Amino acid sequence: MTKIYFDTCCLNRPFDDQTQERIRLESEAILAIISRIEKGEWEWIGSEALMDEIEQTPDTQKLSRARLLSGFISRTVEIEEAEVERARELQKVGFKEFDSLHLACAEAAQADVFLSTDDRLLKSAKQASKRLNIRVMNPLIWVEEMI
Repeated sequence: MTKIYFDTCCLNRPFDDQTQERIRLESEAILAIISRIEKGEWEWIGSEALMDEIEQTPDTQKLSRARLLSGFISRTVEIEEAEVERARELQKVGFKEFDSLHLACAEAAQADVFLSTDDRLLKSAKQASKRLNIRVMNPLIWVEEMI
């Protein structure tokens, strides 16, 4: 079964301003992925880092909606020393703290793909691809490849 790790940007995307075509298309892709997860075709891997970041969402409507979506997470990776150490390694190659924790957790869960709409993270992942143990992709590009 395909195992997916979403970062927080993906969870908020369906609730962003849909007047921009890119945002609308990425939102549709994320909702299509969640639909497959809901049907049991794919598995959503979450983490303590993801749940912590969701809880820091300042917009109460987005927070409520992200919490609702997170109900589809089938397994949550706990952050232990191995994930912290891997996150430190990833920070040394240019990833921000939360991004590196997300990536470390996704790798620990042996997720098939890490999905993000964050252009900066996607660019960093492309540059560091040989040092990553997971594919990092935009959800729109990934879903087009998978469906």
